[in-house]
Parts: sequence; structure tokens; C-alpha cells
Amino acid sequence: MKKQKVVVVGAGPVGALAALYAAGRGDDVEVYELRGDLRDPSTVPLNFTKSINLALSERGINSMKNANCPGLVEAVLEETIPMYGRMIHGAKQGKLFEESQSYDVHGRYIRAVDRAGLNKRLLDELEKMPNVKFFFDHKLVGADFRKNRAWFERRSKTLDDHAQNPTKSDPVEAKASKGSSEVEVAFDFMIGADGAHSAVRYHLMKFARLNYQQEYIDTLWCEFHISPSPTNDFKLSPNHLHIWPGGEFMFIAIPSLDKSFTSTLFLPASRFAEIDAQPEKLVNFFNENFPGVAGDLISESDLRKQYDENPHLPLISIKCSPYHYKSSVVILGDAAHAMVPFYGQGMNAGLEDVRTLFEFLDRHRPNILQADPDALAVEIDAHTEGRMMALEEYTKQRTPDAAAINDLALRNYQEMRSDVTSPIYRLRKWVEEALNNYFPKSGFATQYSRVSFGNERYSVVEKEVQRQGRWLLSGIVGVGLIPFVAWGGWWLWRWNRASHTGRGLTKWAAILGSKTEQIGRKFT
Repeated sequence: MKKQKVVVVGAGPVGALAALYAAGRGDDVEVYELRGDLRDPSTVPLNFTKSINLALSERGINSMKNANCPGLVEAVLEETIPMYGRMIHGAKQGKLFEESQSYDVHGRYIRAVDRAGLNKRLLDELEKMPNVKFFFDHKLVGADFRKNRAWFERRSKTLDDHAQNPTKSDPVEAKASKGSSEVEVAFDFMIGADGAHSAVRYHLMKFARLNYQQEYIDTLWCEFHISPSPTNDFKLSPNHLHIWPGGEFMFIAIPSLDKSFTSTLFLPASRFAEIDAQPEKLVNFFNENFPGVAGDLISESDLRKQYDENPHLPLISIKCSPYHYKSSVVILGDAAHAMVPFYGQGMNAGLEDVRTLFEFLDRHRPNILQADPDALAVEIDAHTEGRMMALEEYTKQRTPDAAAINDLALRNYQEMRSDVTSPIYRLRKWVEEALNNYFPKSGFATQYSRVSFGNERYSVVEKEVQRQGRWLLSGIVGVGLIPFVAWGGWWLWRWNRASHTGRGLTKWAAILGSKTEQIGRKFT
């Protein structure tokens, strides 16, 4: 049977996992990446900053398990740090305090993972496979998804390498003239996993009637680094995600394997502008809003230096549909649904995209395998038809799920920067966890546990959480009405007794009228 050629654009975690899935099914896979080898420390990230630590949860882990690469998940998990909950930081009457809020009543946890380390593991697994080729420093500059052709511009950094080793570095289909920096690549199927500013999505828009929505929220982020203590230990609890909630902004810290913390300031653009105009106020701003950070965790001079040197970057949310065009191309991860980072689901959702996509492809693979092996044209048609059906089903299912987690991530920012200190938030969390723990058949669970510790579709999670909210609200209203119902019943009973005598009836009617008037005045 003819092998299918799969071109993956983007060698980040999502693209690398997609390549592993495709290669594991016997396809010939070529991975193209705009940057240099991402395992090389000298490779500069696209946002020109250190890669912030990521939260790895059940969806991402499950998706890697289904890649069927022995030892992969175990190796990845060995290089993670369990985070059992949030540690809320603040100050009361001038004294610092910490308050731990567990993620899950059953003790489940998410994991802090270094993006570069995870990426390296996935790329190393790919490099072991004989049917995978890498093409770093290649920029997608054109694509024809009807003819299944793509054009990549080779960056000058690697031109000499290509000239010296053309059989290994150049695609078979790329027959660029001598001295040219552009190659043409033929493919059967392209997977775009090239991030929020996806070149694949840009070219897909020329072929598919793609609805596209892009939103920048009024918040920028700046990364900070908290070094280990003088005794080479963590300065904070390593098993928590640390939050300094500020109402309309926040500061967070995530542990790293080297006992440092990768920290991030999330702040409205206008507040960044105020600090930029008066830099001397930076330390005071931190002392007032994030007590214990300036001086104790980061020296004041280092705080100023990091604020000045690290870029202040925007946060983008992207929704689009469809994710594919016929049988030729599909986009995954941030290319399809970039989201703000406040749920820690961006990477996990992207990895889950891969698992979901290949479940649909596998579902239609039997149609492909039933093709006549002696008739190449019939075989190609079977591949194409099966893949087209799979991509249609993938877009239909995944679009509402991606929209749901995008919305949940936006709403979770409110929870992290403000609601975590709210009594109402804590009460609802306690009630939901108690019901889940003592009455598991009730189906109640917190939104966070549904999202982070299960594989239930995001759109289903959103609906279930809304249903739970309505039930809880009904319960609270019902409990609140009990005293009023009892009071009304008591007055009715007294009225019934008094009604046996005219004088008593008149007396109780007067009292009841007086009480009713008092209640009316209170509500108005």
C-alpha cells in the first residue's frame, strides 16, 4: 500500500506529538520549523523571552500515552513537579500570610513542566523513527491546498548545510535551483501546529470559508525569575502554584526543577504605562500589591532590571472554524484556538487536539484499508475520502470544545486575580467538593477538577458547571425561603385560631397588617 506523506508545520509540543502519531501509523513524516532546532539552547523563542513553565494535566498526559511510545510519558513525568493547589499570598495588618487552596478534594494535582524539556523529549522520540525528517529554519511562504503543494523559504543560516548535504536535508520533491532559498514540497496531508500567528492558517483562509475571531485582552504579561535560596533550596513551597491576587491584576510563580520559580506579572496595559512613566514607583507598587516579593524573593535592583529587560507581551484569544480544508490540511493547538493562559490548558488542549484528530482518522482508516491494493488510483481515492470524512467530523466536534475552553480560560482570570479571596467562591467550592466526596453519585464536581483531572469534552464541562450552578442557586434560595415559609405558616395558624371570634380576628388582622406594612417598607 502506498505510504502517505504527512507534512507537519511547527515543531513545538503539539506539532511534535502530531508527528509521533503520524509516524507511528507508518506515514512518511516531514517536520518543518521556522526556528532552529528547538533543543539547541541558542535558539531564540519567537516571543524573545524565556519560555514560561507550563501546567501539564490529565488531558496532555493521556494524549501522550496514546502516542504508543514506550517510556515517553514516564520520562516526561520524571521531569515535572506536582502542584497540589494554589498558595494565596497577601498581608494582614502588616504581616505576611499564605493560604493553601487544594485543587481537588481527592488529592489529585497538576504538574509544573519546563516547556523546553518537554519539547526536547518529544523531538528526541521523533528522531529515533526512521520515517521522520526534520527541516529547521524553514518558513512556510505559500501553499496550494488543491494541488497539495507548499513552498518553504530556507533561512540563510542553513543554506550551507543544505548545499553540503542535500540528500539528507532537502525534501525529495524540492528541486530548487542552485543558490535559491526556496523549496517546493509535495504532500498528501498537512498538519499546521505553528502557533497563534500561524502561517498555515493564513494560507488555509484562501481556500476555506474560515470564520475568524481575534481578541487581545487589556492585559500584558512580563516574566520574572525567582532564584533558589542561598542554601540552594526553594524559597517557596514547590508543590503549589503561587498567586498574589490584586483584584484587576496578579503575580504568579511556578516551580522549576532547578529550585527556582518562573514568575509572571499580569497587569493592564495602562498600569504598565504608569510604571514605565515613573519607574521609581515599581518597588512600591510590588510592596503594596504583592507583599513579600520585592526584597524577600527578588532583590529590588533585580526586580527593576528584569522589569526593564524582559518584554511586556500581549495576551491573545483566537477562535476560528473550520479547522480544515477537504482532505488536505488541518490546524491544531494555538493555530486553531489560541487562548489566554489562566487555566493552564493551552498546551493540554493542543495535545488533546492531536489525540482527538487521530481517533477520527483511525475510525475512517478501515475504509482506506479496504481499497484494492493493485489499483493505485483507487487506493489514493480511499485515503482521500476517509481523511476528508475524518477532518469534517473533527472540526464539527472540536470547534465547540475549543470555544468553551477559550471562554473558561478568560473567566478563570477573574477567579485567580480576585475570586480566590471571595467567601462566595470558597463556599461554592466547599459545597461542590463535599457533594462529590460524600455523594459521588450526585455527579457534582468542581469546574477545575472536571477540566484538569478528566477527559470530558470542554463543551460538556461548561454545560455541566452551568447546570450545577443553577441547582446550587435553587438550593440556596430554597434554604433561604424556609424561615419565611415557617413564619407565614405560623401567622396563618394564629389567624385561623383567632378567626373563631370576631374580636380576635380584628386584633390579629390589625397585627398582621402592621407587620406586613413593616416588611413592605424594608423591601422598598
